[in-house]
Amino acid sequence: MKRYAFLFLISGLLCLTGCKSRPKYLAGTPSPRELSARLGVHVTESDYRYLYAEGAEWLGVPHRTGGTSKRGVDCSGFVGAMYRKVYGRALCRSAADILKNDCRRIGKGSLQEGDLVFFRTGKSRKKAPNHVGIYLKNGKFIHASSSRGVTVSSLSEPYYVRTWLTGGRVRK
Repeated sequence: MKRYAFLFLISGLLCLTGCKSRPKYLAGTPSPRELSARLGVHVTESDYRYLYAEGAEWLGVPHRTGGTSKRGVDCSGFVGAMYRKVYGRALCRSAADILKNDCRRIGKGSLQEGDLVFFRTGKSRKKAPNHVGIYLKNGKFIHASSSRGVTVSSLSEPYYVRTWLTGGRVRK
């Protein structure tokens, strides 16, 4: 009898831990209204609020080349930290390696919440990106800007239109 009770308990735990659905938000995350005000993006109940809440926690963190913490962060360090915390997924360290090894390319019209956006800034002739951010919605993305720190920007800003390279969907 003890054996069957043990098997029942183990199968129940496996069932609970095997579910892949993610909650839209965790208890204690700010309301959609609060997140909308902080990020400048209209957040609704159907959005993955944990992504927006974690992004809001990083707003204003200064840019620091090679940085990966809230004391200072660069673009790929920010994306990596966000993906680890929000999705439990480790990504490569550079924008070029993230695109090459962790993503499949997608067009601007196919972007969904949590996808990555890649840019080629500067005068390099390489086709590799050197800037990356996380797409939120409605043409907005969050990233670590070298001049403004972690901020939300629009893909329709002339600078990002000019430097756009591709979107990327992180492989499962």
